Amino acid sequence: MKRATPVMRFGIGYDVHRFGAGRRLMLGGVRVPSKLGLEGHSDADVLLHAICDALLGAAALGDLGRHFPNTSRTYKNMASSKLLAAVRKMVTSRGYRVGNIDATVILEHPKIAAYTGRMKRMIARTLGLSPDQVSVKATTNERMGFVGRGDGCAALAIASLLQRE
Repeated sequence: MKRATPVMRFGIGYDVHRFGAGRRLMLGGVRVPSKLGLEGHSDADVLLHAICDALLGAAALGDLGRHFPNTSRTYKNMASSKLLAAVRKMVTSRGYRVGNIDATVILEHPKIAAYTGRMKRMIARTLGLSPDQVSVKATTNERMGFVGRGDGCAALAIASLLQRE
């Protein structure tokens, strides 16, 4: 018996990267002034990576590493906005459209409140959404753990997918 596809699906994404010297800090596709950037194979944009994983999870397509492995030179230093655009194509090819995104960046420094509006607009544009369908928030880890010590940055995201009509 064939299983019916739900009209609405949800996915959760999480990503984390260490801070490192000699890298630009990219969050939500926006360059944020900082002495340290995030280490990773691509540009290490934890916010976009978490959103990609949320979208892939909602479509039951696995995770970011499955589709864009860090062992491939193709993705070395690639802008994560390109990964997000590719994930959007994967999701739409399965008959879905993005309903909304809600994401949180967790870091002690730098403060990013002045940049979240630009992040929101960039994410919306890449996913073909209006900005009111995207939420980007920031919080600290109250100086606890590796994020609280300023060693790295984490992000969480939830995405909803709607069946295209």
